[in-house]
Amino acid sequence: MKTLRVGLGERSYDIVCERGILSRVGEVVAPLGRAGRKAFVLTDSNVAPLWLGKAVASLKAAGLDVSSGALPAGEPTKRFDSLMTVYSMFAQSGLTRSDVVITLGGGVIGDLGGFAAATYLRGLDFVQVPTTLLAQVDSAVGGKVAVDLPWGKNLAGAFWQPKAVVVDPEVLDTLSDEYFSDGMAEVIKYGCIRDKGLFERLDEAGSREKLRAHIDDVVMRCCDIKRVVVERDERDTGERMLLNFGHTYGHALEKFYDYKKISHGAAVAVGMRTICEIAERKGLTAAGCAEKITSLCNKFGLSCKDDAPYREVIGAIKGDKKNLNGALNVVLLHDIGDGYIYPTDGGFWL
Repeated sequence: MKTLRVGLGERSYDIVCERGILSRVGEVVAPLGRAGRKAFVLTDSNVAPLWLGKAVASLKAAGLDVSSGALPAGEPTKRFDSLMTVYSMFAQSGLTRSDVVITLGGGVIGDLGGFAAATYLRGLDFVQVPTTLLAQVDSAVGGKVAVDLPWGKNLAGAFWQPKAVVVDPEVLDTLSDEYFSDGMAEVIKYGCIRDKGLFERLDEAGSREKLRAHIDDVVMRCCDIKRVVVERDERDTGERMLLNFGHTYGHALEKFYDYKKISHGAAVAVGMRTICEIAERKGLTAAGCAEKITSLCNKFGLSCKDDAPYREVIGAIKGDKKNLNGALNVVLLHDIGDGYIYPTDGGFWL
């Protein structure tokens, strides 16, 4: 078992990674609280037929009183009105403040379930069990939980650290190529902002099949990069903004399509290329970065191109959470592996 400790004082927790650990998730969850407490597993309609039974069986075997619920899969579920459905599930299950929520799914379930856990009864323990590549390398780690609002992505949320993150790389084998590619956008992002060697390793592998034998190490390398950043800036006021490379334009693109036509990873891929092209023209990023990123994304099924009208997309950027004191902080690259935060005004995008 590979383990990383996220050091945040009394909010510290472990990220554990091992093939097949989903069938023993109860062994991780049970020691985190008192014996016999209740556990609620929140999942979605795609994950439930594949993994819910295995997770519930393990939790029950560890002595937990388990109930569960599934929501429709997809980004449209991560909206404020879905919280009432989740709160109703919690109430009907009789959860108390001594109980625990397990989020079994991708970023939507992790973000929505984590936000519900953070706000129900003023805060319940929760454990992230991510089942997509995107969630394993990114959204499940760091304590950001949120829902989307009509005005933008993740605008209602909280910082609520999980009690543990349980990563089983075996579940990735059931992902479609589309969902795997979605997660690869975040993996590539980590190489761009912090680890040129990781970027080059991905480029050398060049395909999902060739990367498969090394996916455990790749996932944990991404988690380790995020761990270090989160420990230094838990509340996202400085260095943690680096994790949003490609996300400013990407989130605006998702909003433009009302979170329906384009996936998060595909939007981030477009965003990484777009921000690098702009920065290269302004002399803020080394020439050729956009081309290298586009080439690597293409190898993993991400096009980096979209036909949305550019000016309409950038119109949505004004609602981005990285607006501070009238300046929008964007993440740029000096070069591959070397990201930095750059304050801009509205003219940057033109």
